[in-house]
Amino acid sequence: MAVEIVTVPDLGGAETVDVIELSVAQGDSVALEDSLLVLESDKATMDVPSPFEGSLVKYLVADGDTVKVGDPIAEIEVSGQQAEPADEPAATAAEEQPEPNKQPEQNIQPEPSEQHESAATQDSLAQQLILVPDIGSEDPVDVIEVSVAIGDQIEEGDTLVVLESDKATMDVPSSHSGTVVKILAAEGDKLNTGSKVAILEVAQSLSAEDTAAVAAPEPQTEKPPEPTAQPAASQVVAPVQNSAQSTEASQSAEVYAGPAVRMLARELGVDLSKVAGTGPRGRVQKDDVNLYVKTALKSAPTPATGSGIPTVPAVDFSQFGEIETIAMSKIQKLTAANMQRNWLNVPHVTHFDDADITELEDFRKSLADEGAKRGIKVTPVAFLIKALAAAMQANPSFNRSLAADGEHYIQKHYCNIGMAVDTPRGLVVPVIKHADEKGIWDISADIMALAASARDGKLKPADMQGGCFTLSSLGAIGGKGFTPIVNSPEVGILGVSKSQMQPVWNGQEFVPRLMLPLCLSYDHRVINGGDAGRFMTHLVKSLSDIRHLAL
Repeated sequence: MAVEIVTVPDLGGAETVDVIELSVAQGDSVALEDSLLVLESDKATMDVPSPFEGSLVKYLVADGDTVKVGDPIAEIEVSGQQAEPADEPAATAAEEQPEPNKQPEQNIQPEPSEQHESAATQDSLAQQLILVPDIGSEDPVDVIEVSVAIGDQIEEGDTLVVLESDKATMDVPSSHSGTVVKILAAEGDKLNTGSKVAILEVAQSLSAEDTAAVAAPEPQTEKPPEPTAQPAASQVVAPVQNSAQSTEASQSAEVYAGPAVRMLARELGVDLSKVAGTGPRGRVQKDDVNLYVKTALKSAPTPATGSGIPTVPAVDFSQFGEIETIAMSKIQKLTAANMQRNWLNVPHVTHFDDADITELEDFRKSLADEGAKRGIKVTPVAFLIKALAAAMQANPSFNRSLAADGEHYIQKHYCNIGMAVDTPRGLVVPVIKHADEKGIWDISADIMALAASARDGKLKPADMQGGCFTLSSLGAIGGKGFTPIVNSPEVGILGVSKSQMQPVWNGQEFVPRLMLPLCLSYDHRVINGGDAGRFMTHLVKSLSDIRHLAL
């Protein structure tokens, strides 16, 4: 038996953290990666797992203590031959400062890669760590569902967990077939690209290079010791399991304030570097943050954005009959908030017109055989996007956004068009990139791919960013018209309803024509009525005679 000291691991940029929970009692047995204690920084909580299997001798910290990287936190009596004791008891960093050119002593514990290479050689199975693939964004996303359990047999491509960002849900598939040994992500965790998801036991078809990426504490690269204080050689830094670690320290991180105060500041949108602290040694307290907010509100001009609108009173619907309360998905909640914000901030005007698409539909249907050969289905939406791109080129005011200062506008020299897609998880808007440079076949292929990803919940954040204008088509659902809400910071959105055969006077007689109702909503701060009229005239002309799209 040997007693090993566990120290505070890398905190992901935080200088100090608070101990908020001791997870094991003295004398209790602990398994490898069992949580020893919980730390809290100003931006996240994190578990410190045990790097050893054994029993807890004692904690070296208490609930409420403030610690930093390298501080000793616990002593564990290690069972078996996991590690050999150090030659001398752990001493302070000053007493055991290594020489600049001398490597510190290492535990006899084998490297994780060596352990798993040996296991792969002796057995027919090996362990494989599954990571979150590229999700198209550096922002962390929520785990809303864990789709497997320990012991499940899964195939390559099976869903392990479901993630949800601000705009879409995404399945994380397994990169290997095998048995689930351990699940490293829980519902409610925040993950990003490269985060650990699960450990699988896979068939021994892996190469030696593959087996190095198994689920175990990752070996730390040995570096010559710095001439600053280092932990004793027998102290092992445990890997951090958890989520939502900050990537970059701001000016507020340098302010003397506790986690609760920092959380309050984040909720209120306060830069702590601007708050005068009245606590000991200038420590910022909650009252200081609240006073700063009150002072800022009194001195700030009243915004004309619809704030102050009375809320709708709560109603007890159960008094009228049986009810069920259903939680909104994150996408639904964000959509509701965005729609309310856009409706309150954008002065909407809606322009209505009809387009004669009789010849367009005849031509579209004639492409069915060629589309079958290409594996592409051409829908009216492809022609609408192409016509919109042409109308935006002819009327560049619709390819602008109002600058944040309200005194400038941004003229865009690219043309990306979003299309609203109704999915079981909520409304999403994937974007057709560079629509002005693509033909009908290319646009149709993009529509098919993005619509399928939207329905399957596999859209990436990048698929829904960069839009200049939005198309919202009800297609065959029905209706004669509606007033779509502008998707700010865009300045226009086209609503399309169901086409219908109508009698149209040609100067001599009424003839049946297929008419498509169009509803153009625009931001009246950037677009005036003349701009809208010219835009709609160009759009209707292009749809009524698609030969204009070739000009």
